[in-house]
Amino acid sequence: MDRLTSLRVFRDVVEAGSFTAAADRLSISAPMASKHVAQLEKSLGARLLHRTSRHLSLTEAGQAWYTQSAQALDLLDAAQAAIGQKNEAPRGQLKVSAPVWCATPQFARVLAAYGARYPEVLVDIHLENRKVDLVADGYDLALRATQEPSPALIARPLCRQQFHLVASFDYVARVGRPGTPADLAHLGAIVPSYVNIEGLALRGPGGRMTPLRLQPVLRSDDTTLTLHAVRAGMGWAFLPEWLVDDDLAAGRLERLVPDHSAPPSTLFAVYTSRQYMAPKLRSFIDFFGERLGRDQPPSTRAAPAA
Repeated sequence: MDRLTSLRVFRDVVEAGSFTAAADRLSISAPMASKHVAQLEKSLGARLLHRTSRHLSLTEAGQAWYTQSAQALDLLDAAQAAIGQKNEAPRGQLKVSAPVWCATPQFARVLAAYGARYPEVLVDIHLENRKVDLVADGYDLALRATQEPSPALIARPLCRQQFHLVASFDYVARVGRPGTPADLAHLGAIVPSYVNIEGLALRGPGGRMTPLRLQPVLRSDDTTLTLHAVRAGMGWAFLPEWLVDDDLAAGRLERLVPDHSAPPSTLFAVYTSRQYMAPKLRSFIDFFGERLGRDQPPSTRAAPAA
């Protein structure tokens, strides 16, 4: 017999005052309730109840066992109530790691819409251009832009993100406009310090890949600083479309070698396990996947998760 069930039967027998009443509570037969208590006494090697035809009472051992086991069952019930209900409304604090370039009006609008729909979830978002350890650092979720997510984590694609090669008009006027990817080697590149830039290549007409040689003038771990440095005319950089679309539309920046581009990355939601997903985590992933993917044309939407 299941020991946890036997504990619950014993508690109900004591509280109801009879095997019959306890059996009715638990939707089992009175003989089955009696068997559970008998099995519990056998495993403990002690009598827990004095039984007569009309009355039940706890033995000394039964009183001690009832007090301790009832507290243990109450703790288990409270833990299950706190984390186990799949149908509960999402609530609680959700700790999220995301790239610095998520600090954009578009992303903020999606956060605001999520907060309006799920007001009992407090999103604690940390913007950082590093791969956090979800377990060690206490994160529920990380958003990562990559072409190859870690096989050790569960990764759900949210949307595609194109990175543009951009510079300011003043910078181009000063150093000259590159005609081919090879010309970029003579211009100053602002490069991220958190990724390996070796092997970087551009895709040109017909899908042909052209390797790049870079001349770094600044390394930074902050995408926002990189954007400001590009605006200031310090050099050129690869920057995500979320961050530069407004600058390109307003004429503050221009794309270099526009017939070549970097292969797009996919923004993934990565987490540790599909089992026992808290409602707050599931709601965040579903909501952002729907909102971020909705605004993209079908040809650029992220592929479904495998």
